[in-house]
Amino acid sequence: MNDAACSEPLLRLKDIRKSFGAVTALRAVNLDLVGGEVHAVVGENGAGKSTLVKIITGALRPDFGTIKVRDEPVEHLNPLRAHKLGIACIYQQPSLFPDLSVAENLLLRLDPPRALHRIHWRETRERASQLLESIGARISVESEIRQLSMPEQQLVEIACAIGSGARIIIMDEPTASLTQKEQRLLFAVVRSLRQSGVGIVYISHRLEEVFTLADRVTVLRDGQSLGTSAAKEMTEASLIRLMVGRDLAPPVSTANAPGPVLFSLRNLACSVSGIRDINLDVHGGEILGLAGLVGAGRTELARVLFGITPGTSGEILLQGRTIRIGSPQEAIRHGIAYLPEDRRRHGIIPEMSIAQNVSMAVHNRLFPGGWLCQQPEFQLANDYIQTLSVKAVGPNAPASSLSGGNQQKIALARWLATQPKLLILDEPTQGVDIAAKLDIHQRIRDLANRGVAVLMISSDLPEILALSHRIGVMRGGRLIGTLPARSDPRDVMALALGRESAIA
Repeated sequence: MNDAACSEPLLRLKDIRKSFGAVTALRAVNLDLVGGEVHAVVGENGAGKSTLVKIITGALRPDFGTIKVRDEPVEHLNPLRAHKLGIACIYQQPSLFPDLSVAENLLLRLDPPRALHRIHWRETRERASQLLESIGARISVESEIRQLSMPEQQLVEIACAIGSGARIIIMDEPTASLTQKEQRLLFAVVRSLRQSGVGIVYISHRLEEVFTLADRVTVLRDGQSLGTSAAKEMTEASLIRLMVGRDLAPPVSTANAPGPVLFSLRNLACSVSGIRDINLDVHGGEILGLAGLVGAGRTELARVLFGITPGTSGEILLQGRTIRIGSPQEAIRHGIAYLPEDRRRHGIIPEMSIAQNVSMAVHNRLFPGGWLCQQPEFQLANDYIQTLSVKAVGPNAPASSLSGGNQQKIALARWLATQPKLLILDEPTQGVDIAAKLDIHQRIRDLANRGVAVLMISSDLPEILALSHRIGVMRGGRLIGTLPARSDPRDVMALALGRESAIA
């Protein structure tokens, strides 16, 4: 904690409790935040972190407990009052208006237009530019939000928080989809905010970030706070033990060597998405990692392979035979499954039950006569709830009732249920806790050992290096090269940055 830290807490939560029907989300949570510190809150998915964030920001009211801001009790907290009290939150999934520009989104957050109030657009754009420049973000204020990548949208959220003059900032998995370069930029912003006396509640499943940034750490487990300690007094092993209540077994390595070529791409291009000249073989039983900077074309390639934006030239071959993929339905028929990066927009349907989400892609197999029947649907969902260790009341619970990491598991279960030949995973462990991450990693290895070809996109370079048989590196919509397993991370980054001469 730096010298700017105040002795009087900016925020104090005492004995916070919250239940949803029979489900207790928070049992007894205590937390305090002082100015000039980064206070990390960690815990498994379902530990209560998201519920706690909603209570601090006024989206939910606690059933019991007290909230104090600058030592003043706060009752009936709502989002507007939280904003006026200087509380802001940078969510894992940015809450921006996709059809409005960056400048317009900042205007709505910082100075909502009033009736008969004239908007000075030049001043608005200048202010937006200054805020973005203050955090090193090179984003045009004229760009529509939907044109921005997820990391760019997060930087806009941070600019909104800084512009509002917030003194209490919550960061909920802010680096989940950032590259290492963007993470370093974010860390610099966090340190600058801390130096200016802002208190930051930092929620992350990446423990290396916790030890890099945090002054103190509070652990949540099963809705309870297990205590707060100085980060420098903890080790990663002791922190994991507190989070999960046990020591985690090391993952089983991928033992089987890849088999014959299953999928081939020959001069594949898509004029719409900027993909060009992709030549690649993917073997059965192989985990092929796709590395590259944001905007390199990795997600765009995945969308071409799944038929969302069909290729305009080149060939896709399945076991040596040319196939056409003009839609997701055709991709599924050819044995291709795709888990997208943004699970809330494209991965799950929150209003539908867990069972309905899991069975959605396999209705023809589950209900061959066309008649829906809950029993096979519930059985399928129960199987994946157990296999993936999903924390849920049951298969009939709405997907919206799950924590973010458990929603990710349900999205994965839907595509595992199709028994794919090629499984495309875009940021498969984004926003999941360390135990769930190891579970998903092991599941990916198991699939490869059974002959499934896995194409894995990840901004987490250690994840790519740990899981992949080979690593493909993309830049500017092209596959620049492939590297073997256990390559030096500097070689991967050299390719991604266009420095091929650095490769030995």
